[in-house]
Amino acid sequence: MNNQLNVEAPSDREVIIGILNNSDSVLKKLYLAYFPMVLQLVISNNGDEDEAKDIYQEAIIVLYNKVKRGDFELSSKLKTYIYSICRRLWLKRLKQLNRYGGDIKDFQEYLPVEDEVEMHEERDMQLNKMGDALKLLGEPCKTIMEDFYMHNRSMQDICERFGYTNADNAKTQKYKCLQRLKKLFFQQ
Repeated sequence: MNNQLNVEAPSDREVIIGILNNSDSVLKKLYLAYFPMVLQLVISNNGDEDEAKDIYQEAIIVLYNKVKRGDFELSSKLKTYIYSICRRLWLKRLKQLNRYGGDIKDFQEYLPVEDEVEMHEERDMQLNKMGDALKLLGEPCKTIMEDFYMHNRSMQDICERFGYTNADNAKTQKYKCLQRLKKLFFQQ
């Protein structure tokens, strides 16, 4: 792997589209652009270049698989996301090798890695919980909720789709469905 520090990083959008389109050139740019950051992290924390390459490879595989599965949602910069994966993988590796001294020196202090990862995990958990609650909700409530909140359909569209006499009746039904959904969500 090349240790060039001045490689222009592809945009986050370029990377995601590149992965979806199996673009080798985007992956190469990604490897070159962010590897120095990971190398610095690993070397500063009892590691060497080969270990940094392994950690970086694992992180890129995690990113690649998430994008390909279609469950990847980026709510930070891609650089931050990759760094957080590498940091967690490196901490795990250090613990396995009994080289973890209880403190890790971050290459870039300004990256709020732990908070962001925890936030993502919490958000994923909440989304899964909401998905489970939606499954339990039943029809027509499930479809009304999906139409309004996920597909941004108007109350008039929902009214026509479900045969309500007017949009106010559809709105009342949506409110009742929302109350049932909340109840199911918080019971879990």
